[in-house]
Amino acid sequence: MIKFKLIFLIFVFLLFNKLIIGQENSYYYLNIEPEFPIIQGTSHIYNISAVDSLGNIVRINSIKRVIFNNKKFDLIFNEGYAEIEATINKSETYELIWDNSSTEIYLTPIPIWLSIIPPLIAILFALIFKEVFTALMLGIFSGAFLIYYYQGLNVFSSVFAGLFSILDTYVIQALSNDSHLSIIVFSMLIGGTVHLISKNGGMQGVINYLSPYAKSSRSGQLVTWLLGICIFFDDYANTLVVGNTMRPVTDKLRISREKLAYIVDSTAAPIASIAFVTTWIGAELSYVQSTIDSLGLETNAYSVFFASLKYSFYPILALIFVFLVIYSKREFGPMYKAEVRSRSKGVTAAADIAKLKRDLKDDFKDFETEDSIVPRAYNAIIPICIIVFGAITGLIYTGWSAEVWTNDDLGFFTKLSITIGNSDSYKALIWSSFSGLVVAMAISIIQKILNLQKCIDHMLSGFKTMLTAIMILTLAWTLSVIIGELKTAVFITNAIQATEVSPFFIPVITFIISALVAFSTGSSWGTMAIMYPLILPATWFIAIETGMNQPDALNFFAHVVSTVIAGSVLGDHCSPISDTTILSSLASSCNHIQHVRTQLPYAILVGIVAILFGTIPAAFGIKIWFSLPISILVLVGFLYLFGKKLPEDTKQNHY
Repeated sequence: MIKFKLIFLIFVFLLFNKLIIGQENSYYYLNIEPEFPIIQGTSHIYNISAVDSLGNIVRINSIKRVIFNNKKFDLIFNEGYAEIEATINKSETYELIWDNSSTEIYLTPIPIWLSIIPPLIAILFALIFKEVFTALMLGIFSGAFLIYYYQGLNVFSSVFAGLFSILDTYVIQALSNDSHLSIIVFSMLIGGTVHLISKNGGMQGVINYLSPYAKSSRSGQLVTWLLGICIFFDDYANTLVVGNTMRPVTDKLRISREKLAYIVDSTAAPIASIAFVTTWIGAELSYVQSTIDSLGLETNAYSVFFASLKYSFYPILALIFVFLVIYSKREFGPMYKAEVRSRSKGVTAAADIAKLKRDLKDDFKDFETEDSIVPRAYNAIIPICIIVFGAITGLIYTGWSAEVWTNDDLGFFTKLSITIGNSDSYKALIWSSFSGLVVAMAISIIQKILNLQKCIDHMLSGFKTMLTAIMILTLAWTLSVIIGELKTAVFITNAIQATEVSPFFIPVITFIISALVAFSTGSSWGTMAIMYPLILPATWFIAIETGMNQPDALNFFAHVVSTVIAGSVLGDHCSPISDTTILSSLASSCNHIQHVRTQLPYAILVGIVAILFGTIPAAFGIKIWFSLPISILVLVGFLYLFGKKLPEDTKQNHY
């Protein structure tokens, strides 16, 4: 009986003690834990928990008034947890005060000006090393180092913590994103398709179909230009296939190798950058979508991409200018001398071609068709049409709304715009590219051009060709995560506002910086990887803070999206270390330095016209239907004022 009473008393005591601990008047203290990194002058969340002397959570559910950073907060505790949102401006000890008790914590915020260090290091080392991977890695590492150093680690520990966190934290975080993984899958599928239609004779068939129409120097150049536009889905495939295939034709027509290289180079990247189903589109959409997600905007990347096309002045004008030069039969600068030499002395191959071919022989193999295969144009046209129309169908299907399409107050293009804006672009791209790949394989097998094993091998080889692009994408996404945590966009926004630079000059500034980075690195993709995470969030903040409404801010945002692409393509065209510039020289058997010398004046002219008569006026509200024709007229006027008429065509050839 005594034992029973003793057990009962112990049980009552424990129950009473448990109830007391769960009440607000029980003894507990508040623990505060910041969410790192803490950036100076920006708002952050601080986690508050009520704990007893043993460190156990006291599960209170009530409102508690506290003082933190000399400000009063009414914290709503839920099961012993609450949050404070506060701004820290300097390194010191901060008190959390409640009920005549307090908890102290020493906080060291990262000075916000240091947030610009990672992108600046990426840009600087890209200029120094002429290589994007190392530059992006160093930019990511510098950001990770700052984050750990300001958490209280010493320099040595911060170096190792920052280095390992690149892979175990930030790369994983960058890849733990459905849209990013979708882009990787799409890029691999489109790479596999391009490789397969190259190997089954499809692309060679397209070339063979159009080549007979090249009967004079003008028509030969026009056919080359048209082929460059037709092979819009990949700039590498465009450059290597068009250059190699049309070279014998243009040689017969005494078109200089420099001119062939220029046509090839100035159609490849421009058309790939603005066409909506290409190996480029995945990268472009991913950078834009990352910013959209981080800002919480009610739109999608494809909608922004379509809106940006009307501002893509340089790629559009570059394509138009090639046509104008061909049609007018006028040249200027070193290109005129090269064309006159070719007309009078014949076409000669470059001395450094053998070395270039050895260095890049694998690139040729990716797009060569075996001699035993009969080229057929429909082997490429059918899969490409399925990809293009499949993407359109997928966009409409995933964005379809009966309410929108039954609304008689809306025009057709308004309905289409709303539908695309509501669509799942990643599903549309994956569905269409996968369908195109399957059809390309089926066509190859049914015609007994390739067996199943070879189709799989070529598909896998196509996947491999996208590895470089996927690595750049992954590093770019990782740098974007770092930049987001360090609030770089906030710093840039504040800096631009402090200098009182008009937001209307942001597009042209972005264009010029992108062109310089691309020129120095030789990589359009690397430039986009650096510039998009850096400039897009700042663009949006500036647009909103200067009083733009949501539609105008989105339009301004789309304009800046286009200038990064346009500047990247311009810098790529001018750079002697650009991959597409080198491949254009190689595929055309043109002396590389001669190609750069002859193309440079044309690219710079189009770039200046694009800035003065396109980008700047558009930023101030001038409509595209006015600025684009004016830009074209300026280019035509320049050609007729400063260009020189070439000698008459001839079909003879001398080597």
